[in-house]
Amino acid sequence: MSSFFNGLLRLRRGAWEMVASLLIALGVIMLMQPVFLSLFTYSFVVTLVGTVMFIIVSHFPE
Repeated sequence: MSSFFNGLLRLRRGAWEMVASLLIALGVIMLMQPVFLSLFTYSFVVTLVGTVMFIIVSHFPE
């Protein structure tokens, strides 16, 4: 667990890609749920932020 936080602090690719992937997954889950309109409203923004973040952090060093 501490290696994950060290990776975040040192701007390493693996930890930040995991965060970006979780954001993308969260956005898709928010998009598919039928209950809360506010979650559905922000699902595209969350997915977009995760995708852009993944593109950016894919250039970080290993």
